[in-house]
Amino acid sequence: MSVTNTELDVLAIFSHPDDAELTMAGTLIKLKAQRYRTGVLDVTRGEMGTRGTPEQRAQEAQDAARVMGLDVRLNLAQPDGHVAVTDEARTALVRVLRTHKPRVLFTSHWDDPHPDHAATARLVREAARLASMRRYDEAAGQAQIPMPMLAHAVYSRLVVPSFVVDVSDYLTGKMAAIRAHASQFYREGAAEPETRISARDFLAQIETRARYYGTLIGTAAGEPFYVREALNVDDPVALLTRPMNIYS
Repeated sequence: MSVTNTELDVLAIFSHPDDAELTMAGTLIKLKAQRYRTGVLDVTRGEMGTRGTPEQRAQEAQDAARVMGLDVRLNLAQPDGHVAVTDEARTALVRVLRTHKPRVLFTSHWDDPHPDHAATARLVREAARLASMRRYDEAAGQAQIPMPMLAHAVYSRLVVPSFVVDVSDYLTGKMAAIRAHASQFYREGAAEPETRISARDFLAQIETRARYYGTLIGTAAGEPFYVREALNVDDPVALLTRPMNIYS
């Protein structure tokens, strides 16, 4: 994968090396199939994880990136378990955004119960705005960029999605990208302590979740997102006449 100055259409920014896969690998694979330039930025190296070393997780992240066909996979190297909206973190993220110039950002929801995920959502929103300000971080010599559009992944059924992406044709690829993070999930006879995500049935739950969100739009599988700002819709007839579940 090329990483130097690669301009992107879409950048997914999540806290830990497997978060993007668990949340939206199907969407990323679909966008790549639609010929968009896609990337993932992991905010931490996942060094506080119960299973796997940072080195293993870095390799797994690259393996998953190949499954998803990403153009870029980067790491912001913020401290796992201690992600915070600091000037240092904001500046580091602004520099990534100005280098890769994504038009759309995906990240976690600010009300996610994991503190790193919630902090990442706030960090992304602030950095996206700061990247558009000419006088912010002038010493780096980078030009300001238009503020990217921002979508938050829905983690809970209590949050009503603004839209659900049909990933029916990409569910197999999504699960393959997740399984690339082999250190984190169930392995027969593994010596490491069990975690919530390494339970035997966890990956089946992820697939079931995708199928649940698919039912909301009348498809086999879906991935949900929330947009805080009003969306600018050019053709409401085309939008509102797309197939969906009329029985919800």
